[in-house]
Amino acid sequence: MSKFRQGALCILIATAFAGGAIAAPCSGPQADAQAITPGTPLTLDIVLEQVRGASPDVRRAALESQARKADSVQAGRGFNPSIGLEVENFSGSGPLAGFDQSETTFSIEQTFQLGGKRSKRQQAAQANATLGAAECAVILRETELEAALLLYDLLAASQVAGLAEQAADLADTLLETVSKRVEAGAAAPPEQSRAHADAAALRAAVYQARAAVEQKRYDLAALWGSSEPRFALPDIDRTALSEPRAGGRREETHPQIAMAAASESARRAERDVARASLMPDLTVSAGIRQFEESGENAFLVGVRVPVPLFDQNRDAARAAGYRVDAERLNRLAVEAKLLASQRAAVAQVRAARERLTLLEDAALPAARSAYDASVQGYAAGKFDLTTTLDARKGLIEASMAVIAANRDLNAESLRLRSIIGAAPFDGDFQ
Repeated sequence: MSKFRQGALCILIATAFAGGAIAAPCSGPQADAQAITPGTPLTLDIVLEQVRGASPDVRRAALESQARKADSVQAGRGFNPSIGLEVENFSGSGPLAGFDQSETTFSIEQTFQLGGKRSKRQQAAQANATLGAAECAVILRETELEAALLLYDLLAASQVAGLAEQAADLADTLLETVSKRVEAGAAAPPEQSRAHADAAALRAAVYQARAAVEQKRYDLAALWGSSEPRFALPDIDRTALSEPRAGGRREETHPQIAMAAASESARRAERDVARASLMPDLTVSAGIRQFEESGENAFLVGVRVPVPLFDQNRDAARAAGYRVDAERLNRLAVEAKLLASQRAAVAQVRAARERLTLLEDAALPAARSAYDASVQGYAAGKFDLTTTLDARKGLIEASMAVIAANRDLNAESLRLRSIIGAAPFDGDFQ
């Protein structure tokens, strides 16, 4: 690859992250994210703002990216000259005793890099800096997706906790109905004990559901380095996702594509450095020598060139070429994998939506109708307690299935958006 094409590729990759808020965490010094006001209902906007401004993983990657930029500047520095002072033929024996016969040499030495080593080394460092920015963007995208998924996990957990409260209330209501029937002699006393045990078990499940909600809250807060979740539960109305458009973005805009291309470019630059090392460097020295015996001076000029007799760096150049081939294969594999993932995600979103529609429109209403009828039938003595408990279990399972299906739809939609670079992963908040 020519220097022009190599430099153009680096610029192209860098500009892929230059627009929008997605580039900000990785392109320069980060400002701390604004702290969440205690009790604020959590939204997707708030979650992404915290991740982009306060995630320890993202901040660490951003600092590494800045460090590589500093390395690229350092790589362009030339070698420092050397200054030497040498005194010969003194403090010996006979005529060489003392300093009368000594010779003093003052010299300056400079090594010149041949074969374009300096420029190629700087290009390699710049390519590595571009790779660092691309790696940061990948970490940012992955952390954003993880946080968004956790948000909808938290939302689902809170809905499950609410459903557990409703189930416990239904059990208490049924217990009252059973108690009245037992007092009236219309039901056997064991039915009351059974209903009481069932109500206690469902009430205990409420505490378990609440604990799951707290666990999700702490997991989410930990993503932006907080040990204490100060936010309230998610706002359901403000966490709804619109339908993503799979054709809205090209797969090449995904950070993993840019990282694979940047990695290939960096390996190419390293190969160029290894090839340039085949050319030996030239060291030139110049100085002045003073003869104490005669008081005369003389100039000195020297040239040194290492002889590549045993090591010509050819093996390193060959190894660098292999790494370029490996990175080219990796880039093609990443492109194919992302394309396959996008198509699979589209299918998953479609299936999740159809499943949710079926559960909401058919399964849940039928289960609710069956439970209402069973409760009325039991109160009138038409059904036994087992039938009523089974109907209530069916209602709870149908409600749980709706929550799970809604969560799956949101999760698959987020994964698709992450792949195609759609909102909220395009750097803009919804």
